[in-house]
Amino acid sequence: MTGGTSRKRWLNPLLAALLVAGVQTAALGYMIESRASILRNGRDVLLKTVPVDPRDLLRGDYVILSYDISRLQPELFKGALPTQSGEVVLYVRLEKQSDGFWAATEASFQPLPLIGDSVVLRSLPFSYYPSASLPLTVDYGIERFYVPEGEGRTLEEARNAEALSVNIRVDGKGRAQIREIAVNGSPVYEEPLY
Repeated sequence: MTGGTSRKRWLNPLLAALLVAGVQTAALGYMIESRASILRNGRDVLLKTVPVDPRDLLRGDYVILSYDISRLQPELFKGALPTQSGEVVLYVRLEKQSDGFWAATEASFQPLPLIGDSVVLRSLPFSYYPSASLPLTVDYGIERFYVPEGEGRTLEEARNAEALSVNIRVDGKGRAQIREIAVNGSPVYEEPLY
C-alpha cells in the first residue's frame, strides 16, 4: 500500500504542473495568433506620424509614435457624449486622403458602421470625464514600436523630421497592429506574422 500512496502523491503535482503548462501554452498561442490574424487578414492603413516631445524620445528599446488621428477635434464627434465618468472606448472612422495617408473623419462613443471604403478604428479603453474638453487624445495600441537595441535613434530623427510613416493593419473589430515602418516612403522595418 505504501507504494501506491507514494505514487499518487507524486502523480498529483505532476498532473497539476502539466495542466498549468497546457493552459499557459494555449493562452500564449491565442495572443500570438490574434495578433497574427490582424496582420494576415486586416486592412492596410497608412498613417502619418507627428513629432513627440523630445523628453520622451526613447525609453528602453522602443520608439514612441504619435499620429494625427490620435488628437480628435470637436467637429469629428457624432452622437451623444457620455454623461457619466467612467472607462469608455471611442470608434474613429478613417478615410484615405489624396496624399495616400488616412485621416480621421468621424468619431463616436457608439460603434460606427462600415461605410464605403472607410475603416473604423477602435481606441484602447480610457477614463472619460464629462467635464473633459475637446480635442480628445486617444491611444490605439500602436503608439510604441520595438526596435533592436541601439537602432531607435534613426527612427526618432525621421519621426521628428516628419519623414516617418506607419502602415497598420486594422481588422473588422477595429483592432490595429503595426505592419511596417517607412522613412521617406522606403520601408525600414516590417513586422513578421510570428
